[in-house]
Amino acid sequence: MTDDDLRIELVAAKALHELRRRVLRSNNPASLVADNRDGDVTSLHFGGYHDEVLVVSASFYSSTAPFYSEIVTYQLRYMATDSSVQGRGFGARVLAFAEGELRQRGIEQMWANARDTALGFYQAIGWSAVAGSEHLSAETQLPHTVIFKRILNNGESTP
Repeated sequence: MTDDDLRIELVAAKALHELRRRVLRSNNPASLVADNRDGDVTSLHFGGYHDEVLVVSASFYSSTAPFYSEIVTYQLRYMATDSSVQGRGFGARVLAFAEGELRQRGIEQMWANARDTALGFYQAIGWSAVAGSEHLSAETQLPHTVIFKRILNNGESTP
């Protein structure tokens, strides 16, 4: 396995809880890292493994977006990349893989409440921020902005 190898697969949500807690909740054992929709048959959970260790997580839930509500949309939650591999493109690769899976299922748009510290990452891979949507997360009290990305059936995507 090379230093840039990453195996991406659909996993059970529970497999992602430890990484979610460590990266997104400062490893606080009292923090919630499960979503009520984790077990829904429509929910999709992606894990990225490097050297057989889970280093990236991303979960997608069927959801009506706060905009373009007439199209089929999934919400991204719990996007987490272990600090040991941040900046190596692993998060972008997991999201590209997930986008392909969503496209195959007829999903037309993805949206998320992105941490403001991660906006540059999302914008670099084609997501757009919704002007005026800045807010503090009720869970983390950190600044967030609503972002989205349209998925086209021809294999392309557009903000």
